Amino acid sequence: MINIDDLVAIDIHTHAEEPCCGPRDDGYDEFQAAMARYFKNPAGAKGMLPSVAETAAYYRERKIGCVIFPVDAERQTGFRRYSNEEVAEIAAQNSDIMIPFASIDPAKGKLGAREARRLVRDFGVRGFKFHPTMQAFYPNDRDAYVLYEAIAEEGAVTLFHTGQTGVGSGMPGGMGMRLKYSNPLYLDDVAADFPDMPIILAHPSFPWQEEALSVATHKPNVYIDLSGWSPKYFPPILVQYANTILKHKMLFGSDWPAITPDRWLADFENIKIKDEVRPLILKENGRKLLKL
Repeated sequence: MINIDDLVAIDIHTHAEEPCCGPRDDGYDEFQAAMARYFKNPAGAKGMLPSVAETAAYYRERKIGCVIFPVDAERQTGFRRYSNEEVAEIAAQNSDIMIPFASIDPAKGKLGAREARRLVRDFGVRGFKFHPTMQAFYPNDRDAYVLYEAIAEEGAVTLFHTGQTGVGSGMPGGMGMRLKYSNPLYLDDVAADFPDMPIILAHPSFPWQEEALSVATHKPNVYIDLSGWSPKYFPPILVQYANTILKHKMLFGSDWPAITPDRWLADFENIKIKDEVRPLILKENGRKLLKL
């Protein structure tokens, strides 16, 4: 079990990118190489992405807890998903440092809802990651509600990608991915309809930053994670809200392995966040949300 007092931070947003259940799919190397160019990170080069076990070792060395998940985008990308069960099992083997989330395409409907319940009950999964652009759905689509209902009833957390994505950036047609699905305003409906289900808006939500801040300010169950961008690029209004009315709802996230916590934390030191707010963002807000 995690000893939260021994940790310096909780990274709410890390990816299980390297296959733990077989070789890479055809086309996956090209996709990861484009990601590496976008984030100026060599981790996307062939054979360089960390395994889940290697991720655990990295975070343990730094005394940072991490929420880890795969992304189920088989239907849209053609790449098979990494097993939720296997990611959860490896996280359980590293339970001093890792917190397992899972990912289910909402298009799986009632079957996905059954899977969500089983993952929470049998594998200790604490939350679910959604990527509307990669999964090609609007978060407030009523077809997704059967899955949300299962997640809410099981007391789990939801985490939604918002804003522009580095996935597919620079590739022909952006790999066919459409940014429109990731406007955070669609999550206002979800927050209203599931008021007891925690919802995390992942990333500075470019170009809809003010929409994200509005939803998080208005809905008590909505939080924002600060992953996917170096803090030196945070827009001033995001820093302003982080320092004031949303200081208890901002969460540290890196977007590992695209952005490392070493890089993120170094840049976070150099932005104008109040001293009393820094520990809230780095650990205390995450501790409270995840009930650690």
